[in-house]
Amino acid sequence: MELIVEIVIAFFLVVSGIFGFTGSYGLIKLGDPMSRLHAPTKATTLGVGGLLLAAMASIYVFYEHVSLHELLITLFLFLAAPVTAHFIAKSHIHRHENAEDLPDPGDDPDWAVLHHDPEDVHRPSHGPED
Repeated sequence: MELIVEIVIAFFLVVSGIFGFTGSYGLIKLGDPMSRLHAPTKATTLGVGGLLLAAMASIYVFYEHVSLHELLITLFLFLAAPVTAHFIAKSHIHRHENAEDLPDPGDDPDWAVLHHDPEDVHRPSHGPED
């Protein structure tokens, strides 16, 4: 039984190492900041998640007690990483936004309100010309 658990733990460690390496490599090699943001947030989240799963399994099997610390770290990681990536992406977008590219509201107070047309519900959108 311990051999099977050791193989599963080794599998989690190898997979997490591959994901971590891929995320780190993408962070270094990808060109623009948005691509560089995407690589580590996706890949290293899975890498750290695999490492924490391996730690939980090894503590349970070899020390015969359940450690909830790793579970809480995993939960925090899976909640915090997408939120921080979203904030970084939004700040990048707003930082590189030109004032002349923004729409002019004019005198209409409802310029940003979307008006729903029931006849357009099933019409497919084909880009900016629609």
